[in-house]
Amino acid sequence: MSTKAHPTWFAFVRWLVRTFFFQLGGGFKSSGWENIPMTGAVIIAPNHVSNADPPAVACGGRRAMRFMAKEELFKGFFGKICRSLGAYPVKRGEGDTESIRFSIEMLAAGDALVVFPEGVRGDGITMNPISRGVAMLAKRTGVPVVPTGIAGTQVKMPRGSALPKFAKVSIVYGEPFTYADVATGANERENRELFCRELERRIIELCATQGLTLKTSEKS
Repeated sequence: MSTKAHPTWFAFVRWLVRTFFFQLGGGFKSSGWENIPMTGAVIIAPNHVSNADPPAVACGGRRAMRFMAKEELFKGFFGKICRSLGAYPVKRGEGDTESIRFSIEMLAAGDALVVFPEGVRGDGITMNPISRGVAMLAKRTGVPVVPTGIAGTQVKMPRGSALPKFAKVSIVYGEPFTYADVATGANERENRELFCRELERRIIELCATQGLTLKTSEKS
């Protein structure tokens, strides 16, 4: 698995991307970053509509973050950059127990972990169902979850686009909550559903404040 990025290296790359990819590429606005604690474990859970979402999440915050990313990205030079920034691969659609175990270890070590709860990119109209995996992580670790709304990346780098477009991107980090805060159901299945629906609701509301209207998935 990947090692943690050096804080100076992470901050330098974040500055480069924020300045040249986002700010000079149409504008960039970040708000609510104070909701991410500067120390201690936290799960950051954004909506996902574009390959530009991971750098947007990193650029909007004030601390180094760890990322789950699809294993296809960890090839060649770009893969080395991803690993140097603390990202690690996950096999989508499979029971990747190694990645899950590593995620729990990182949170136990006090890291900030970015997990896209939809798992795959959406269409910018309807949120994909929230993965039960993020509920499992939140329950087993007990760490705060920061719902996050991203808008503009679906224009800047839409699905199928190889090159970015000139567009403003905005991101807002919401107030954190824990699994225990919403686990008021009669059994564990109900508790997972309550958590997933609450996370989805908060993400949709945050996106709306940034001008992106998302509908609730009927399968969630």
